[in-house]
Amino acid sequence: MEKTIFKITKMDCPSEENLIRMKLDGISGIKNLDFDIPNRKLTVFHNEQIDQIEKSIKELNLGSKRLTTEQADQIEFTENSNQKKLLWSVLAINFVFFIIEMTTGLISKSMGLVADSLDMLADSLVYGISLFAVGGTLTRKKKVAKLAGYFQMTLAIIGFLEVVRRFIANEELPDFSTMIVVSILALLANATCLYLLQKSKSKEAHMQASMIFTSNDIIINSGVILAGLLVNWLNSSLPDLIVGAVVFVIVIRGAIQILKLGK
Repeated sequence: MEKTIFKITKMDCPSEENLIRMKLDGISGIKNLDFDIPNRKLTVFHNEQIDQIEKSIKELNLGSKRLTTEQADQIEFTENSNQKKLLWSVLAINFVFFIIEMTTGLISKSMGLVADSLDMLADSLVYGISLFAVGGTLTRKKKVAKLAGYFQMTLAIIGFLEVVRRFIANEELPDFSTMIVVSILALLANATCLYLLQKSKSKEAHMQASMIFTSNDIIINSGVILAGLLVNWLNSSLPDLIVGAVVFVIVIRGAIQILKLGK
């Protein structure tokens, strides 16, 4: 068995990891993929077929470069069931807060909360695609990814257009207190997810990637809280609309990554 290390400059979140996993799924010679997202490296354990592997990775246009290929002593690869249970827990927390933030966002007329809810949904979809598709066929994985991507993209575009409409129409102020309270709860939920992930002390790539993803969510939650404070201070809906627009763009970018999984 050989191991080949690739440098992938545009691999910075679980979406790119899933994209690469599904692109390489049909290559029988691959025995294991070891992702190092913080350092943007991928180690492929394989039996020959390196040219096909390298070609497939390059087709994703993620800035890949093969660094080394050498013989590997490692022949057994195991999966930690506890990590799966942990990721299921994180998925559940994200999905519950997607529902909470979407509902309260619509009631309070806050686009920041609505956008943040879709970011929570995006996380759920990223975790869900990996967990639901385990052991499934490549065709099934692509169908799941395509449906999830189009669903997320549609909601994000509708949300962005609503931000534009509200900016032009100059509608009533969102309920800043609801924005702040719900966002604080969402921040605590993400902080709990981050604590659980860090508590696992796992050095594996997908767990490290999940920590990075959740840390980014905490930053977004903080942005919505700040927007709520500014709405009250400036007596303007503009901070809420700005935060909403930024997060919708982030969600659209994530949807594009998910749709690439379905190709």
